[in-house]
Amino acid sequence: MPDSGSPPPSYETDQPVLYRVEASVAWITMNRPTYNNAQNSQMTYALDDAFKQAVDDDAVRVIVLAGAGKHFSAGHDIGTPGRDVDRSFERRLLFPDHVGRSGAEFLYTREHEVYLGMCRRWRDCPKPTIAMVQGACVAGGLMLAWVCDLIIASQDAFFQDPVARMGIPGVEYFAHAFELPPRVAKEFLFLGERMSAVRAEGFGMVNQVVLREELRDRVSEIAGRLAERPPLGTWLVKQAVNHVEDLRGKRTGMDAVYHMHHFAHAQNELATGHRLAGLDGAAMSAANKAENGG
Repeated sequence: MPDSGSPPPSYETDQPVLYRVEASVAWITMNRPTYNNAQNSQMTYALDDAFKQAVDDDAVRVIVLAGAGKHFSAGHDIGTPGRDVDRSFERRLLFPDHVGRSGAEFLYTREHEVYLGMCRRWRDCPKPTIAMVQGACVAGGLMLAWVCDLIIASQDAFFQDPVARMGIPGVEYFAHAFELPPRVAKEFLFLGERMSAVRAEGFGMVNQVVLREELRDRVSEIAGRLAERPPLGTWLVKQAVNHVEDLRGKRTGMDAVYHMHHFAHAQNELATGHRLAGLDGAAMSAANKAENGG
């Protein structure tokens, strides 16, 4: 069953995602800076709306995904007043509603849509996408950056997936072993340490690293150049590279790890009575700060 005693969500904004178009570029901006753009369902469905709006607009040639404030995204919402895991939304994929389902079926059903399913949907978007990453890109934030075709990061950006602390083998969109060499991916997950943008660039996970004050201008420049390319050509390039990744096992590997992920949730609930092993956003943040020096 859902975690008992969950209060109804209290949203701090009715605009968790901002959308604007400038010179053929759609700028999609996560807008929960008070909570470091933690992703609740309200935000996730708003992101899907924004991606669809950009795809449907023939004037849009490129999509940029950004985060308002100090950080790109602190990951999934596991502790803000806007946590809405128990709420129903108008579903976008062919999965049933998760609300009211018991045991492990609850999260298994929900996360097929809002995490794995939507990330795959956005990855397959026919227009080139750029993640503009500053500050923290943690856990669920990795998923949003990794679905984009290019990642441009500021020098202060860092990447991290600390969910092994909960007994979970990485976030649902498990691209770790494709974004990083296998031993580096294991280190990344085993230790849950922050990886600097500079180190990530060395592994090819990040395309370019620039000064924070130059980040938006650099992304705008790259987006502008992409917007001048023939749309069908960029779509075919994207399909070609994504197809090769899938031939190498990206999709099937992700499917397998998704089931491991939910085995871990079920084990946590059996052993501790809580799907996240009793940890929430505050506890995870405190542990990360202690290990990484603030």
